[in-house]
Amino acid sequence: MESQNPKVVVIGAGWAGLGATYRLAKQGYNVTLLEAGAYPGGLVAGWKTPGGRSVEAGIHGFWYPYSNIFSLIRELGINPFTPFTRSSQYSPAGLEVESPIFQDLPRLPTPLGTFLYTQFKRLPLSDRLSALPLLYAVVDFDNSDEAWQRYDKVTARELFKDFGVSARLYRDSFEPMLLVGLFAPGEQCSAAAALGMLYYFILAHQPDFDVVWCRGTVGEKIFRPWVEQIEQAGGKILSNRRVSDILLDSEGLAKAVVCGDEVFEADAVIFAVGVSGMQKIVSGSSSLQNRKEFRNLMNLGAVDVLATRLWCDRKIHIPRPSNACFGFDATTGWTFFDLNALHDEYRDVPETVVEVDFYHANQLLPMSDEEIVQMVQDYLATCIPEFQAARICDRSIIRLSRAVTHFAPGSYQNMLPAKTSIDNVFMSGDWIINRHGSWSQEKAYVTGLEAANLVIERFGKGTTAEIIPVEPDEPHIEMMRSLNRNLRNLGNTFPPIWLP
Repeated sequence: MESQNPKVVVIGAGWAGLGATYRLAKQGYNVTLLEAGAYPGGLVAGWKTPGGRSVEAGIHGFWYPYSNIFSLIRELGINPFTPFTRSSQYSPAGLEVESPIFQDLPRLPTPLGTFLYTQFKRLPLSDRLSALPLLYAVVDFDNSDEAWQRYDKVTARELFKDFGVSARLYRDSFEPMLLVGLFAPGEQCSAAAALGMLYYFILAHQPDFDVVWCRGTVGEKIFRPWVEQIEQAGGKILSNRRVSDILLDSEGLAKAVVCGDEVFEADAVIFAVGVSGMQKIVSGSSSLQNRKEFRNLMNLGAVDVLATRLWCDRKIHIPRPSNACFGFDATTGWTFFDLNALHDEYRDVPETVVEVDFYHANQLLPMSDEEIVQMVQDYLATCIPEFQAARICDRSIIRLSRAVTHFAPGSYQNMLPAKTSIDNVFMSGDWIINRHGSWSQEKAYVTGLEAANLVIERFGKGTTAEIIPVEPDEPHIEMMRSLNRNLRNLGNTFPPIWLP
């Protein structure tokens, strides 16, 4: 039943949920945000340990094309970010790659700037040139539903191999990007997801790989002031509320959200949780289990993450504040960050504070804390020898089972769009099907705004949010895509020979 002041329940307080709640609260809706955890923010929430140490579930960057998040930051009137930073890449052999600030260099047509300005220490030019045929797949994958259907059932490893990418370029460049961008090795990643992620973060425009970082935990620097403004606008945020069911009325519309013994009436519901959280809700909800689209979500996977933070007894020179590493474990990528350079609270301390995060860390989670600390120190010392002699004064170890979406081959068919078969239930999150073209935190926030807009359109109350589109393709890419689309429309004349 629609009311004069519609009641909306949003489930999940990450970027998507907070984005939807903020928009709806500002438009006068009676909106309640339910978060299963103790803190708003989901996977990017930060908190204090009992000893007063700041920790969070990994470090999250904010890339140049995050236009909607940067617009939100300006609206909130906060200044949480570092300047754009340079990054490095390491293997067991040492330093492999250094990246510049791409926006500071003369802008070249994509993808020339990415290939010419990146400083490869060991990778021969002949191997780098083997990536050129891959440009066809980049052009052919235009983020349309048809493109996702074509490429999603093929693995990223098959994609790179069949387009002639050399084994060394794949091993030393593309697979590390997949391990820290899609959180899984190439043989376990959808080719469609790989192309979408690589294009958005690296290949679409020269500056896209430029990144800033939060000058503290995202929870403290961004979500806390954001939550305050949501509450000032009339939104209610309730933590430690784990949703157990959705109640439907006689017409098949959602009428309430159940959290244990509590029932929250709703004229509309927005889900803004990750894959694992959504599967837990479906497992306990008889109303959602009756819908094939929700049952199909059980086919989706998620990846384990290990987030560690070490406090060392001395200052160690780390050349770049953000670093990615490959070749230490066959199926696991990892990153390390100099928090003395990135976080305000550690800028002038005499110790070194370093965040080390592992992705696709399935085999690492069973290790003891002591084993993890020793492994992390050994890995760091391989990259920067000074870590070997350091004494670890304190540590934080956070095991995140099934924490991030696994974009496995064939998963697209089981993902949901924003609209569901329940007319007043909407979806948001970084795993939702949409056509915006963004990824990660930006996509989560955008889908939250899109879900809020669907609620506003349904009730005719308030103004929809203006969503900034991704920067248009450069003219030569658009020309090639237009030609490719025309050829496909003439009878699928030139499909990639390796596709079924």
